Amino acid sequence: MDKKVTVYSTPTCPWCTRVKQFLEDNNIIFQNIDVSLDQQAAQEMVEKTGQMGVPVIDIDGQIIVGFDKEKIKTALGL
Repeated sequence: MDKKVTVYSTPTCPWCTRVKQFLEDNNIIFQNIDVSLDQQAAQEMVEKTGQMGVPVIDIDGQIIVGFDKEKIKTALGL
């Protein structure tokens, strides 16, 4: 079963780039939301995490802050 994956990121964040590359390398389809352009999404991200840091990865409602490769792999079942 495919999981719904959303990445909250900014274009200037090197960890965001790494997260997206990791997902692409593992053929994971994800929605990328640029929180520097979308204030509503930025607010959603803060409500989910309580902080402003990116990247934030939402995998079927499981929130992972930062590029924690092991947590991401576990959440995706890789």
